[in-house]
Amino acid sequence: MDILENLGQVRERIYAAAHRAGRNPGDIKLVAVTKTVPVDAIKEAVACGITCLGENRAQEFLGKYSLLPSNLEWHFIGRLQTNKVKKIVGKVSLIHSLDRWSLARVLHRASCEAGIVTRVLVQVNVAGEEAKSGLSPAEVKDFVEEAGRLTGLHVCGLMTIAPWCEDPEQTRPVFRQLRKLALRLKLESLSMGMSGDFEVALEEGANIIRLGTALFRQRNLSSPAHDRVCKR
Repeated sequence: MDILENLGQVRERIYAAAHRAGRNPGDIKLVAVTKTVPVDAIKEAVACGITCLGENRAQEFLGKYSLLPSNLEWHFIGRLQTNKVKKIVGKVSLIHSLDRWSLARVLHRASCEAGIVTRVLVQVNVAGEEAKSGLSPAEVKDFVEEAGRLTGLHVCGLMTIAPWCEDPEQTRPVFRQLRKLALRLKLESLSMGMSGDFEVALEEGANIIRLGTALFRQRNLSSPAHDRVCKR
């Protein structure tokens, strides 16, 4: 795998997509998704200039966290179990996957006990896919208002995962709906867009993108999880 070459191509695509939308490419945060990526490959990516890493599973994150430089910015992007919260709080800069009230309460308590405020994004299941976590768009306003009253949390914005589509253009309505929702709620951070659709997400307002295969080329995109028909 040539991570430096992949990173260069990704940056060119980010630059082009941002300019198509009249945006500053410097406003885009790239989160390198390191799920299943070996530590040596992550170190190579860091040496190439990657500074922000994202993990999906608590145990895998904790194992890598102790083996990599302490100045890296970590994001937790997967579904977080409440019994893992205390191990995660204080180690990550942002949790992308606040998807239920029970998790909000546990995060709040753990953060208060640690004397910190945990930055979070509320996960929204815009497309209504049964296999995915997240609030429905109709639930988000009340949830954000309630979570905003928890002193241990800072709700920074919203996150979504669009349905996988062979044509990334078909994801545009999902990203557009999330952007409009964030604007109504006056939330600034929008985490949306992965390796297959990040350019469309950027054109629709994403300022955080989560890229794994585009950088590391390791996952099998022909797996059953990617054979779904795109919902529109």
